[in-house]
Amino acid sequence: QVQLVESGGGLVQPGGSLRLSCAASGFSFSDHDMSWYRTAPERMLIWVSTINADGSGAHCADYVEGRCTISRDNSKNMLYLELENLKPDDTAKYFCSKDRGPNPRGQGTQVTVSS
Repeated sequence: QVQLVESGGGLVQPGGSLRLSCAASGFSFSDHDMSWYRTAPERMLIWVSTINADGSGAHCADYVEGRCTISRDNSKNMLYLELENLKPDDTAKYFCSKDRGPNPRGQGTQVTVSS
């Protein structure tokens, strides 16, 4: 079955950066677009970024534009999200998901931006 395992979260100071990773298994990773979502304070899932199956196209949400880089390594079944110039509002649990919707997704990795 589909398994997605996120890692790389933690506590970071405002202005810092993080690289999140997602290990995928149980499906043909290189045939699928992949996405990142995060939880809003109200616990809603908000889309962060999507990369297409071969990595040739990627998009980030407006609120992280210029601070967001999504990438993938199809040889390793790995998805990545780099966030720069982190702000307290970026505090959330980040999830990777298969395809463009929020499901299926992993258990998430917590990012806390605080001084």
